[in-house]
Amino acid sequence: MTGSNVTRRGMIGGGVGLTAIAVSGETIGAARAQRAQKTFVLVHGTLVGGWYWRRVSDLLEKKGHKVFSPTLTGLGERSHLLNKDINLDTHITDIVNVIKWEDLNDICLVVHSYGGWVGSGALEQIGDRVSSIVWLDAYKPQDGQKPIDFTNEGFRKAFLNSTEKGEAGFPIPPPKLPPIFVNEKDRGYVDSKLTPQPVGTYAQAIRLSGAREKVAKKTYIRATKFPNAAFDKALAECKTDPSWNTFEINAYHIVMLDEPEWLADTLMKVA
Repeated sequence: MTGSNVTRRGMIGGGVGLTAIAVSGETIGAARAQRAQKTFVLVHGTLVGGWYWRRVSDLLEKKGHKVFSPTLTGLGERSHLLNKDINLDTHITDIVNVIKWEDLNDICLVVHSYGGWVGSGALEQIGDRVSSIVWLDAYKPQDGQKPIDFTNEGFRKAFLNSTEKGEAGFPIPPPKLPPIFVNEKDRGYVDSKLTPQPVGTYAQAIRLSGAREKVAKKTYIRATKFPNAAFDKALAECKTDPSWNTFEINAYHIVMLDEPEWLADTLMKVA
């Protein structure tokens, strides 16, 4: 209770006055808490789904935030929808439609890895609804680029092999997810849930006009245990751009499983 809340009438009124002050304080506190609440839209990467955000989602929701972690078409629990017509535009529309149909505004858009392509495209349509973005070990594409041109050699070979066979999706490069992607304890869990990536999502060039750079609050997070030249380049660019905040975390690529508490705390700070 501060001095500014204690009026002469409240002091004279005894218990009634103090009760009113307490109620007023609770109301102000509740209003501030309401203002502090944020809406997070979490976009996943290649081969996975919204499932790997669960630990972070739970932590954010316990703090009163609203969280959406949709699975992109043809992946995860939506893998039964895999077909040759799915492309990058499909995944961009997945995110755009969640935001439109749920009437979301003042969003913190968080993207991971391949999700950087999806998030960049989505911002072209819903940028006015987004107040902050977080690129988590994610691609930061420019207009006209394709995901296949920036992926690692293992994924590129898997993509080309599936393309030659006319398959709708390309699987994880054999035999399983490399250890640089996730910690040892969670590796089996992740391997058990991976699904083929729709081929068309890597083959389509993205069309951008600069909406990503117009977002007021921008953050790039780099997982230093995961070697990736494209992510290193993105981090370096963001470090020289005063409109971006940057963080580096000693974790593997799937940060949301390696360091969920740190990630949730960081997202709440930068949202």
